Amino acid sequence: MRLAVALVPFFVLQGCVASMVGDVITAPVKIVSKTADVLTTSQSESDEKRGRELRKREESVGKLVRQRDQARARCADGDKRACKKAADVSEQIADAQDGA
Repeated sequence: MRLAVALVPFFVLQGCVASMVGDVITAPVKIVSKTADVLTTSQSESDEKRGRELRKREESVGKLVRQRDQARARCADGDKRACKKAADVSEQIADAQDGA
């Protein structure tokens, strides 16, 4: 009877031990693959990043164009400071487009 009671935990725990051994053996492989995934950028991730940068630049140029148009309208009404601002904003637009 004692032998039967002693053998039951042996068979029950055998799966737990095998599972733990499998986790210990595969842990270094999982760590290396996770590290490689974190350190590398896929082509799609790179494309998405570039697209975000382009959209951001286009939004900024659009905002500058609107500012320039408003300044030009005020300049046409005789506002000298608006003429200077329109010229400054035009330079900013050229700089932003050259950065593209």
